[in-house]
Amino acid sequence: MATEQGFIEYVTEQADLGPRLTYRKMFGEYALYLDGKVVAFACDNSLFIKPTQAVQNDYPVFPIRPPYPGGRPHPVIDELLDEPDRLQRLMLDTAQLLPEPKPKRPRSRKRRES
Repeated sequence: MATEQGFIEYVTEQADLGPRLTYRKMFGEYALYLDGKVVAFACDNSLFIKPTQAVQNDYPVFPIRPPYPGGRPHPVIDELLDEPDRLQRLMLDTAQLLPEPKPKRPRSRKRRES
């Protein structure tokens, strides 16, 4: 089952991070980006956070399962959707612990020969 647009809008509203939190649809599911870093996935209308030390230290009781078939297990943080302050703090802490995204290489243009 693909994640509904309304769910992803609810997640971004609850996180209350404004334009810093964006999302991109991929294969019917979503990746959530905080300041350009992937911090979470929305899959099957559930919210999966990237596994970092922030989760292990502060929230060790979340269920863990793969967000999609063949994916690595991630903590499922649906219960934080009712606690916006904790959700926001976990997303901010997770982003801080993740490496900066690699710069994108410019696409090369193929020249057309006559």
